[in-house]
Amino acid sequence: MIDPDHECRRLAGFARPSAASPAGFWWLDESGRPDPAEPVHTWITARMTHVFALAHLRGDLPGSEAAELAAHGIRALSGALRDDELGGWYASVSTDGEPIGTLKEAYAHAFVILAASSGVTAGVPGADTLLDEALGVMWQHFLDDSGRVVDSLERDLGSGEAYRGANSSMHTVEAFLAAGDVTGDGAWHQRALAISEHLIHGVARAHGYDLPEHFDLSWSPLLDYNADRPGDPFRPYGCTPGHLLEWSRLLLHLDATLPDAPSWLVEDARALFARAVEVGWAADGETGFVYTTSWDGTPVTRLRLHWVAAEALAAAGALYTRTGEATYDEWRQRFEAYIETHLVDHEHGSWHHELDEHNRPSHVVWRGKPDVYHAYQAVLLAQMPLAPVLSVQLSQSTPPRGVSS
Repeated sequence: MIDPDHECRRLAGFARPSAASPAGFWWLDESGRPDPAEPVHTWITARMTHVFALAHLRGDLPGSEAAELAAHGIRALSGALRDDELGGWYASVSTDGEPIGTLKEAYAHAFVILAASSGVTAGVPGADTLLDEALGVMWQHFLDDSGRVVDSLERDLGSGEAYRGANSSMHTVEAFLAAGDVTGDGAWHQRALAISEHLIHGVARAHGYDLPEHFDLSWSPLLDYNADRPGDPFRPYGCTPGHLLEWSRLLLHLDATLPDAPSWLVEDARALFARAVEVGWAADGETGFVYTTSWDGTPVTRLRLHWVAAEALAAAGALYTRTGEATYDEWRQRFEAYIETHLVDHEHGSWHHELDEHNRPSHVVWRGKPDVYHAYQAVLLAQMPLAPVLSVQLSQSTPPRGVSS
């Protein structure tokens, strides 16, 4: 089975070369080398900054190496990836810092908040200023009057796509959980609860917990969205079992965080997990989770993506922690065995990001091994308390060492 300490050190070590660009953290290929075909993405830079902040708090890399890598990320998010003229963060930039495209994405901004929150807890210089700014941009521009997430905006932070999505909302919940714990401002927890209540206790529950991922501007589900692109990496057609698992875990974090948590958080977390396992796990006769299913529960994209297994492991661990029920621990062990058998790449490092329907390495949706965020977090989340967030827990057990600027 997976030893969390060994695996976190191994994953952090694999990810070190991603800091090769001064603009941020680079997309990595199968062997852990920066991929010159990719720009520097804000979401990858933010996720890797978060990971290296945690790795610093845990002591996963020698000396101050993880601290310096986290500091590199904070500098990049405060520099090349930040639009210092119009505000907010570019989706991506070239390796020499030139912006690519015009849309600014709530998805990336949520990860900037997560990275800055972990950076603050790890004592990274500049993280506190970055967190204040990122929360301000999110509050002012990426939440509508109902507190729901606006997926994208133009560069001037004016109106963007005629689209709303569950994925950016989910990661905003993750970001607000971290921001609330790190700043001590419980209003961010309440905002996370409101987003979750709308999408999960409202929309998902009304659809038998097959959560629609795509919506128009009035939040009416677009059930046929991307039917011609069912394997899209960010906006696939149909139900995504991996997101049911991720939402399940986030609801349990909210339940553990809020002083007067509503009972539906645990009830819906159970239901989401049960539905994900029902329609996703070995749904085509092969072990592992399929990527997507249709609205009648049949598999659509049968590829096995590493992040889905990672979230399954974390969700099962969270449910076992919350309920103490043995069946969830049995699922946790089953998912861990699957990851160790099929996903952990003992030859080149990290985890295979994609397997085909027969659990062989594949590159249809994802090329290479872009980052280690899902894998690194999962092995910790599966065996740690549900609250506070990881960075705060780790800082309480191991005081951070100094970080040079």
